[in-house]
Amino acid sequence: MSAPPTVLTVAGSDSGGGAGIQADLKTMLALGVHGMSVITAVTAQNSLGVQGAWELPVDAVRAQYRSVVDDIGVQAVKTGMLASAELVEAVAELIGGTDAPAVVDPVGISKHGDALLAASALDSVRTKLLPVATVATPNLDEVAQLTGVRVDSEGDLRRAAAAVLSCGPKWVLIKGGHLPGDAVDLLTDGSEEHWLRAPRHDNRHTHGTGCTLASAIASGLAKGQSVPDAVAAAKEYVTGAIAAGFALGGGIGPVDHGWRFRTGA
Repeated sequence: MSAPPTVLTVAGSDSGGGAGIQADLKTMLALGVHGMSVITAVTAQNSLGVQGAWELPVDAVRAQYRSVVDDIGVQAVKTGMLASAELVEAVAELIGGTDAPAVVDPVGISKHGDALLAASALDSVRTKLLPVATVATPNLDEVAQLTGVRVDSEGDLRRAAAAVLSCGPKWVLIKGGHLPGDAVDLLTDGSEEHWLRAPRHDNRHTHGTGCTLASAIASGLAKGQSVPDAVAAAKEYVTGAIAAGFALGGGIGPVDHGWRFRTGA
């Protein structure tokens, strides 16, 4: 039996299991690829928020990455929480030397509004990490953090995409989930445009949506899908996961990464 495609997530650990490395690996399993991990930080996190975060040394992150890539190899890489400028720059260098597509989720804050990236690291994300991205997947808060562009309506999404593309990624997916109405995202490389729409589900349990979407895109790319096809399939997957999200603890629960196993979809 041949091995499935391999995807490496470089991100922080979420002790509550809703986001971060845990969400990434669940998504990868659900989508039929072999998930591997480089842990960049450990968080004390639950449905109410992030109570603490501790980044790992750059040497530990680099050693994990080399251990996996040099032996097993990867068909795609996905990044999440990188915490500091030092980690951002180290990971960007590693990805730049890896012959595989990279999905960069420029995580800045958690679902609860907790900072997961030092302000001093923003310039490193702009100048080091985004230029090595095959696809960057910022939400509207992250667009504002990185470019200063504020998105108040669907009409602002093109301007936001142009601002992020100016930093160097091949493609950008501007996630418009925080806008009113249907959940609309814009995928573009500066010439092609793909508008992705999905109905908004009345479900507050959405912890891990960004991690899940980026991991699903990476999974599609590892299978050989084009960027537009991988993003469209990922959008469908995460929409179903949001619809099936469930309460856990006293705050915001997670999306359901295994929803297809239970619905047969």
